[in-house]
Amino acid sequence: MHRVLHLSDTHVSRTGPDEDGVDGVAALQQLLYDVRQVPALDLVVVSGDIADDGSKEGCSVVRSAVGSFAAERGIPHFYSTGNHDRREGFEAALGWGHLGPDGAPIGRRAEIDGVIAAVSEVNGLRVITLDSLVPGETHGVLGRDQLDWLAAELATPAPAGSIVVLHHPPISVDAIPYMKSVVLQDPSALGDVVAGTDVHAVLCGHLHHQLSGMVGEKPVWVTPGVVTRIDLTAPSALARGVLGAGASVVDLGGPSSPMFHTLHARDPRAGSEVYVYNPLTGEDATESS
Repeated sequence: MHRVLHLSDTHVSRTGPDEDGVDGVAALQQLLYDVRQVPALDLVVVSGDIADDGSKEGCSVVRSAVGSFAAERGIPHFYSTGNHDRREGFEAALGWGHLGPDGAPIGRRAEIDGVIAAVSEVNGLRVITLDSLVPGETHGVLGRDQLDWLAAELATPAPAGSIVVLHHPPISVDAIPYMKSVVLQDPSALGDVVAGTDVHAVLCGHLHHQLSGMVGEKPVWVTPGVVTRIDLTAPSALARGVLGAGASVVDLGGPSSPMFHTLHARDPRAGSEVYVYNPLTGEDATESS
């Protein structure tokens, strides 16, 4: 049995509030405080968009907050890159993103130029983080070299199976037109690699709301964002961001595995609108009444 605390999209910057004026540090601290009594956690994963500005300083703040939470529980913490991250800032603060309870690097980095992917084992559970970042773009891509490395790692089963962590989901909601253009491109390539392996689930972020589906034969779970939540009651062509930090617990092992549930920070401002924009153009928008 393993329990994973799954965070994503902390969007902390060196200057404090993000470009929409939301204090990502405060949101993260409130969330970590509210989940402090969640029992039996074995590890924490943060699936990308660590720093809103891609900075080392932003990544370091998240490492400090999540690292303190993990250290108190004696558990490791893991990070993957997102589209807001910059590899140089991520690497300067987090190395290859696999850290033990004491903050020391653990695991093994993939020997692939230009990406930050790695693998570790936690009490028999293999944790693989992938790098779907395309600099300057919102969507994600996994190149052939990274997929081949993943296939080689998964060729030998781990004692307690594996999870794969990346920022961009390999699933989207067809009824929301813009979504397919901002998620992982060519998701079937990832599905082909994980098919028939010991992967319990693929854990992602990026969309700022919870979503479940399948890539090939494997479950995909998208955890809600820490900094904001995307409210899917908005018109389907628009993205409405509201306050309300969220996270997930992923239970692995047992007859119902994998099992996912969502946690919400206790914020009286939750649901308050932060922005509305057109995701295809990036322009601010106004909803018609």
